[in-house]
Amino acid sequence: MAYRIEVKPQAEKALARIPNPHRRRIVKAIDSLARSPRPSGCVKLAGAENAYRIRSGDYRILYEIVDKVLIVYIIRVAHRKDVYRGL
Repeated sequence: MAYRIEVKPQAEKALARIPNPHRRRIVKAIDSLARSPRPSGCVKLAGAENAYRIRSGDYRILYEIVDKVLIVYIIRVAHRKDVYRGL
């Protein structure tokens, strides 16, 4: 039972600005969410019902899981110092 990954435009733009070695690692982490949307090390975000965070080096990937339709929405990809600003 694989989930479908959908990346919001804001997250896609942010991912394009990340330097290449980090970007490859982040893309691998995002792809792995299709098989396991709640991997070990993921953290449920306070104040949101289905929002989670995973780490990839100094970067964070924020995403929402919709179990009824098997979709993982990538909300934001950013450096750890900036990821929670404006949420």
